[in-house]
Amino acid sequence: MDTDIVGLILALLLGTYVLLFGFLKKVNEWRYVSSLGDHKKHHLPPGDMGWPIFGNMWSFLKAFKSKDPDTFIHNLVKRYGRTGIYKTYLFGSPSIIVCTPETCRKVLADDEQFGLGYPSSTMRLTGKRSFHGVSRSEHKHLRRLTTSPINGHEALSMYIEYIEDIVMQGLSEWASMKEPIELLKEMRRVAFKVITHIFLGSSAESILGSVEKHYTDLNYGLKSAAINVPGFAFYKALKARNMLVKILQDVLDERRGKGSQVIDENEKRGMIDLLMEIEDENGKKLQDEDIIDLLLVFLLAGHESSAHAAMWAIIYLHDHPELLQKAKEEQQEILKKRPSTQKGLTLKDIREMNYLQKVIDETLRRTSLSFSNFREAKVDVNINGYLIPKGWKVLVWNRGVHMDPQVYSNPKEFLPARWDNCKPKAGSFLPFGAGSRICPGADLAKLEISIFLHYFLLNYKLEQINPGGPIVYLPLPRPMDNCLAKVMKVK
Repeated sequence: MDTDIVGLILALLLGTYVLLFGFLKKVNEWRYVSSLGDHKKHHLPPGDMGWPIFGNMWSFLKAFKSKDPDTFIHNLVKRYGRTGIYKTYLFGSPSIIVCTPETCRKVLADDEQFGLGYPSSTMRLTGKRSFHGVSRSEHKHLRRLTTSPINGHEALSMYIEYIEDIVMQGLSEWASMKEPIELLKEMRRVAFKVITHIFLGSSAESILGSVEKHYTDLNYGLKSAAINVPGFAFYKALKARNMLVKILQDVLDERRGKGSQVIDENEKRGMIDLLMEIEDENGKKLQDEDIIDLLLVFLLAGHESSAHAAMWAIIYLHDHPELLQKAKEEQQEILKKRPSTQKGLTLKDIREMNYLQKVIDETLRRTSLSFSNFREAKVDVNINGYLIPKGWKVLVWNRGVHMDPQVYSNPKEFLPARWDNCKPKAGSFLPFGAGSRICPGADLAKLEISIFLHYFLLNYKLEQINPGGPIVYLPLPRPMDNCLAKVMKVK
């Protein structure tokens, strides 16, 4: 009898759980889908809205904290078919995920119907006057004025010697260390020196030490839940932003105080001076808030991607000795061909690094440093027969494209040869986004990576302490130990 009662209680509990589970899963569906009306809701993409408040964030976090973050997209494809477009609820908003080259291209190329749609944490931490926060027309204007010094290798050629000096000094210091170093942290320092020189000019050296930790905290909060309570990443990131704003305001005040005292423009002027000088068609200059928000984003994006990509390229090459040797031989050949009077790299040398560029592109594809671009539908939009309702977020799932076996065969394999005579189909290669909002620092990042790999391959090798160790995928993919390793000089 007791056994029967226990069984009955368990059955009731299970039934209650199933009913409650089913009811709660329907709440978001009723709230966001049913309110659209019968005509619209029947044209939505397949998918589900998950739990109230949290939506499908549990599934997202579960996948990205596992060994295989791509299970998140693979499960959608498995459940709903390969439509390339799915409805969901993520980062606090009803959302549409697009994850095939065709659907990604349509969203990223259409500024008329799609605006930026980053999570509130990103918007608050980068500032309302950054590229993330301004209107389409303001973005176009600011981009034209501010990105010419970091767009195109020709414009960047003036920085090659400076980047070389920083890279060679860093590598020499690492090789002299008796204890292992965290390669990612050291790479961040190198990349940060470069980007602060370009943007802050003569003020760069004085603030390097004070801003480094703040940028690390800021980055970890960018796509977190916007909960401003101690213990949460956003709380720490917001404090970091406030400190960075104060530091950059001090730099602005200092630059204004110096004024015409800045004599050697090639050495001492930076993007900050350009931002202080530019005017719109009415002769109006940027406010300090505008300049600081722009600098915040430039300095953040300008070192994170290049540092992570360079680290992963080294790891992948050392995991594949035959590819490492091929990459090294190309750099040795470039060294042999240049005149004996030439001391460092030239733009011509970098353009001849054909195999190395394939290594870099494959690294960017394989790691997918940014898992998604965030957009928002300005109007009701139809893609492939499916409705994207006005006001819904649109997540352009870069990682889903890069790791799609129908786009890239054996996507988990590191294969630079896949880029032989290959021009990526529109929407299939998105490491820096696409369309008018493509990352303006893409050329600078690839230049930095090329210079670093050139000197590393010629003179050094890596000995990881925990090869094949666990990987953390948020906010950016990295070894859990930040690639703890010894850097050793070779003959």
